[in-house]
Amino acid sequence: MSPTPVGKREIARAFNIRGAAKIELKKMLKDLKFGGDVVAGRKRFNKPGRLPPVEVLEITGLDEHGEVLARPNVWKEPYDPPVIYVKSSRRGSNGPSAPGIGDKILAKLRYTGKNTYDASVMRLLGSGPQRILGIFRPNQREGRVVPTDRKDSGEIAVPLDDHPGLEAGALVLTELLPGKHFGLRKGRIIDVLGNINEPKSISLVAIHARGIPFEFPPEVELQARESKATPMGNRTDLRQIPLVTIDGEDARDFDDAVWAEADTDPENPGGWHVMVAIADVSWYVRPDDALDREAVKRGNSCYFPDRVVPMLPFELSNGWCSLVPHEDRGCMAVEMWLDAKGNKLRHKFCRGMMNSAARLTYNQVQRAMDGTPDETTAPLLDTVIRPLYGAYNAFLTAREKRGVLELDVPERKIELNDKGEIVAVAARARFDSHKLIEEFMIAANVCAAEELERLKQPCMYRIHDAPSEEKLEALREFLEGAGYNLRPGSVLKPRDFNQILQMAKDTPEAELINTVVLRSQSQAMYSPDNIGHFGLALNRYAHFTSPIRRYADLLVHRALIAGLHLGEGALRPQDGERFEQLGEDISGTERRAAMAERDSVDRYVAAYMADRVGAELPGRISSVTHFGLFITLHETGADGLVPISTLPDDYYVHDAINHCLVGENRGKTFRLGDDVVVRVADADAATGSLSLRLADHADITTRDLVERPRGRRSGPPRGKGKRSPGDRNDRHGAKPGFRASAKKAAGTKADGKKTMPKKQRKLRAANRAASKPQS
Repeated sequence: MSPTPVGKREIARAFNIRGAAKIELKKMLKDLKFGGDVVAGRKRFNKPGRLPPVEVLEITGLDEHGEVLARPNVWKEPYDPPVIYVKSSRRGSNGPSAPGIGDKILAKLRYTGKNTYDASVMRLLGSGPQRILGIFRPNQREGRVVPTDRKDSGEIAVPLDDHPGLEAGALVLTELLPGKHFGLRKGRIIDVLGNINEPKSISLVAIHARGIPFEFPPEVELQARESKATPMGNRTDLRQIPLVTIDGEDARDFDDAVWAEADTDPENPGGWHVMVAIADVSWYVRPDDALDREAVKRGNSCYFPDRVVPMLPFELSNGWCSLVPHEDRGCMAVEMWLDAKGNKLRHKFCRGMMNSAARLTYNQVQRAMDGTPDETTAPLLDTVIRPLYGAYNAFLTAREKRGVLELDVPERKIELNDKGEIVAVAARARFDSHKLIEEFMIAANVCAAEELERLKQPCMYRIHDAPSEEKLEALREFLEGAGYNLRPGSVLKPRDFNQILQMAKDTPEAELINTVVLRSQSQAMYSPDNIGHFGLALNRYAHFTSPIRRYADLLVHRALIAGLHLGEGALRPQDGERFEQLGEDISGTERRAAMAERDSVDRYVAAYMADRVGAELPGRISSVTHFGLFITLHETGADGLVPISTLPDDYYVHDAINHCLVGENRGKTFRLGDDVVVRVADADAATGSLSLRLADHADITTRDLVERPRGRRSGPPRGKGKRSPGDRNDRHGAKPGFRASAKKAAGTKADGKKTMPKKQRKLRAANRAASKPQS
């Protein structure tokens, strides 16, 4: 085995692979990459999850203890990058100068634990992005800008005369000035975006922080404004079919409509005839025009509590491409015929013209089925709504037989008033009407993938790989500790996980088990190479139902139009060659949008909790890391951090397999899923951070703790694996400056238990005292 990453050329040379055999080698390496057996990057293949010994990194910020963090300069993997700590040069050394946030460095990496590295700077390659979003604070002589990125804790000094009269709290974009400066970094304000105290600024911070395009270029807006109604042409006339849209109350773009009836074929008793019609975005957005280039850049729409950043301009997303009721709209439609058990017998695609019979909401439809229809749903109850539920029940039968992964993880909903102010954080309601639409959309997506395969057209699949062997092993060990047994073997199916979830249902640890199973799953992504969809237990799957808000769906529409010869806006012959790169790009924009949406929710929740600083609230440990505990509050679903340095006085070891922190001296254990009572220490809407402390009367979890025998080391047995740098309290559990040597200098009690150095104990006590609120 090569100790360093190797490329295809080196492999071929080592095994004397020549000629046509190289094609098979390429295919084999691609299969290994999809299977997770190798990791590809820069035309080199490496052991999964490991970075090369020398890498170009970008400095991303500081952690809460002041340590410099970095990430690989190029990272296109579907999972999060590893944690990289950049070691600072010793004082007086002739090494490279300390890098700043955004700088690019060439660094030597040393693997120090599970997905964690130490990096030594070899060379400073140059500065990266120098624009920082922050909150302006005036001063007598100069202004201060506090970055909104929680990883960047250093303030920036800015001159006051550039923007006279600028008020405190202004949300500003700051450009760092080049050169070295004594004291604070120097910068200048280049744009004022609003005020952090305005509700609309909360989402704006997330949008800017993640680099999401939110303003359309003039040529894109012009093309959208010049759009006109879709002509009938050779389209199939579907206007007499009572298709309806079913969406949330706050939805503004309606891109899918549904209809169902009992199948009249006597040879299909109990069967159903179903139609799903989707807005024909491909008529308006043609390959490589201005709208198309901008849509590729955005990849998808982004949804925030107070706004939507759409993939397409308003004139299309809320206008010509929205299936508004009682207006003619062009569409791509698929008809499906099902048997009584929900098995699809056949399907047929067409490019049509429809006229929505009604715009319905999930609540409306559910209330109608529950016996309280309103004036809109009453006339549609027997002719439209009941047949939809009949087909849905057939789909459910097929779903249960297929064995779809059934996770139950609550989703937060931010409720705002007319002023955009947050009034509540609640769990999002989920009805059968939601599931109905999901099943109709899944069925249509499967038909699209099958049809493109039949037509031998390029397809942008939605793929979801099975969990990796490493994650499965960790999950098994955790479940065994909780009293559950996951079937042995690496070839598992979703129903194997469902058995565990069903066993845990209605137990105190149900939410915990759902969370851990969810974290063990791979991340879904887009690719022209099909490996199936593990979570949905489907052999082939492609997104077809939301081309207004997802570029992948638009590609599928174009491929169907090309293969079925349905007219203009088809996929061009050369476009299929770009699918691999497009799949990577839109998978990246999807992750970017998800992170921005999560950031926005975190900031809204922090703003909501700002008035409750000092309050004691019940919660549950939702994540255990080497630097502390993340707590999810029961009332709001908000997540906050309890730093490891604030836990009851002890030396804590991170047990990643059992998802817990274990105290070496007293054996106190903080485990994923434990109920705790916490005090809100700080809530910062600008960064979205919620800082918590264990309440004084709940410095241990409500679960009974078992003290380990005196004289024995707590936590994982010695020799079972290296302790990662994240497990060292010299990095995250004590004041900076105390390193591993402090631990080595510790004495030993007569009973064999290790003690903490006296100086370190005093510092920890001082830290805890300082963290308590003043009476």
